[in-house]
Amino acid sequence: MAVGARSGHDDPEERNGSPETPSDMTDDSASATGDGGDSSEGSGTDRKKQKSFWKELPLLVGIALLLALLIKTFLVQAFSIPSDSMMNTLQRGDRVLVDKLTPWFGSEPERGEVVVFHDPGGWLEGEPTPEPNAVQKFLSFIGLMPSAEEKDLIKRTIAVGGDTVECKKGGPVKVNGKALDEREYIYPGSSACDDMPFGPFKVPDDRIWVMGDNRQNSQDSRYHMEDVNRGFVPVEKVVGRAVVVAWPLDRWSTLPVPATFDQPGIDAAAAALPAAAPAALGLAGALPFVLWRRRLTGRRTAG
Repeated sequence: MAVGARSGHDDPEERNGSPETPSDMTDDSASATGDGGDSSEGSGTDRKKQKSFWKELPLLVGIALLLALLIKTFLVQAFSIPSDSMMNTLQRGDRVLVDKLTPWFGSEPERGEVVVFHDPGGWLEGEPTPEPNAVQKFLSFIGLMPSAEEKDLIKRTIAVGGDTVECKKGGPVKVNGKALDEREYIYPGSSACDDMPFGPFKVPDDRIWVMGDNRQNSQDSRYHMEDVNRGFVPVEKVVGRAVVVAWPLDRWSTLPVPATFDQPGIDAAAAALPAAAPAALGLAGALPFVLWRRRLTGRRTAG
């Protein structure tokens, strides 16, 4: 027994480590059990987070759609260019972003701005209207896609209420007697108005006179002078000013007001001022002299 015992096992004193006590074994077991419990709790928390995310997702989507609808209604809306009437400034298929915020604060179109407006009456009569599918209708409704059903037009504002506008065959467009230099934006090879001369006439208040940059391919105000609005577009029909070409990306650009619309004397009030100024100054200078003569005459009569 002794030999067998020696050959098979070392004595306790000769072992490298001390024998495990029952208490040590208990502690190790407890530690292992504790680690397993933490892992189960962690995975359970992760599952709860995932469930919470999927529960909140419809709410997040709803908020995003509501914000898109508010932006489309009050701030910015995308519009698609359906024709060649504004070439080369805008080309067929371009997407432009239209500022809808400033009109809410009383801002009105100004000369030179490219504006989108609702059909003021018969301008698009007979034009085919594409039939969008349900998805396109929904995306258009929330403003993520240009509307294909709304009958809107896009032109450049040439004159505003109070302006006198005219264009004779072979000549330039004139606003308040000032000739416009339209080479910056008019389609190359186009004449100012040879296909349809007009004016002079005064633009009524709360109306604008619009023309396409591609003059010989634009059914603008000139071609509707016989309708109920005499070719003028009511300001209330204006959706907003086109400010950016947003798509395609290689055509991204802003749409500033051409410099010719800022030339001195083009404003109707400013143009009228020089003519009235001499008469007003003469009257102001003559008034003291007239009063002095009346006083002098009165004294002589009394004497």
